[in-house]
Amino acid sequence: MFDLKQEARAIAADTAIDWDKLTGATVLVTGATGLVGSACVRALLERNRAFDAGLRVMAMVRNVEKAQAVLAGYGPEDGLVLVVAEVETAAPDACAADYVIHAACPTASAFFMEHPVETARAIVGGTVNMLENARLAGAKSFVYVSSMEVYGDGNEQPGLDALLDEHAVGYCDPLSVRSCYPEGKRMAEQYCVAYASEYGVPAKVARLAQTFGPGIPKDDKRIFAMIARNAMAGQDVVLKTTGASTRMYVYTADAVRALLTVLVSGEAGCAYNVANPATYSSVRGMAETVAASCARAPMEVRVEVDPNAPYPPEHHLPLDVSALTALGWEPQVGLEAMYRNLMDYLDD
Repeated sequence: MFDLKQEARAIAADTAIDWDKLTGATVLVTGATGLVGSACVRALLERNRAFDAGLRVMAMVRNVEKAQAVLAGYGPEDGLVLVVAEVETAAPDACAADYVIHAACPTASAFFMEHPVETARAIVGGTVNMLENARLAGAKSFVYVSSMEVYGDGNEQPGLDALLDEHAVGYCDPLSVRSCYPEGKRMAEQYCVAYASEYGVPAKVARLAQTFGPGIPKDDKRIFAMIARNAMAGQDVVLKTTGASTRMYVYTADAVRALLTVLVSGEAGCAYNVANPATYSSVRGMAETVAASCARAPMEVRVEVDPNAPYPPEHHLPLDVSALTALGWEPQVGLEAMYRNLMDYLDD
């Protein structure tokens, strides 16, 4: 059994984060039933429990029952306040806060393809509304949770000898339906920069590599979840692309540490890559590593390309994380440990 609260307590005790800036503050987390958002909420609430930090943690959700299940064991006595609202329409009075972690966003490729309008609207419209509410509230800091997908096709030469810093954004086809996600993320980032420049909103951007770990929905359909379930069952992994795309990954708890670091120590109008360089691999290579090191029964990795699969085109994203490490952050969990923890959680 994997203990999400214990992991949150470890984050809450991390001395690399300047927690003093958050003491007694109100922190709003959007997307609070999602993987990253819920992990942020738990870490903040555990900070209250362990250090009497006086935090008021506002968790913006759309479904109260889901929120109560995801955040089970926490309540008002811990500083938790549920805010039931849509990010696109949330009223200023309902979400006024000192600090904002804006994590609300669709994350599944299949959803992007089936609902591109809703995807773009949630990303761009939701971010504009939350920035405006932060402006009206005089927020001290605002972190937008963006994605490595803003780099588009990225680097044509895969490898750690050509790291992509935060300015090395590549091509993204605006006429591809799936571009609703990366193009939406790019526009949301631009709004963060615009609000920082024109209105003085201290907005920062955190570009997360693919993030996973305990806490994902048990029926998650994304590639990492499929690989984990197959490794548990000893079933072959069947890739619907060549698996040649290379990228970095980041463990959920490491991503939360990064977001909190950027929230209290990042520079307004700047972006920060969030990734673990030690995890850099191709999708196929990652699956083969899991098959060799983590599988509980023999399994193989097979490629059966589906040209209609809803995945991004081949890309190579060796991200430069030096801007983030300069703030004092370091990744702590590697790829094999990510999978072992995830599999322990899926066992529950």
